[in-house]
Amino acid sequence: MAITESVADYLEAIMLLEQQKTNVRAIDIANYFGYSRPTVSQTLKAFRTKGYVEVGENSFVVLTDTGRQIAQATYERHVLLTNVLRSIGVSEETAKADACKLEHDISDETFQCLKRFYEKQK
Repeated sequence: MAITESVADYLEAIMLLEQQKTNVRAIDIANYFGYSRPTVSQTLKAFRTKGYVEVGENSFVVLTDTGRQIAQATYERHVLLTNVLRSIGVSEETAKADACKLEHDISDETFQCLKRFYEKQK
């Protein structure tokens, strides 16, 4: 099943917010993206249905194993692509922005080849 850019970005954001806050609520996600709380709540409802997140009685949003795998894979792509771009002279800000675009469109084959190449260069 293909994961859309929006889904991957949401799940990655939840994972990053967990690292900062431990307990993540819908309002934290809304603030992260600059979205309205109702928009985020609607998205979280769809994510619960798909098995990406769970929302407890205390309204804390928790990634499921499936959601976490998607978030980690997206984050790995983002970090590696940022590093590759920086290593060829792209500025930090531009590298981060471009990596965010590339992480969703690059094939698994190309990503794995870039990963191997970059590791050899380090």
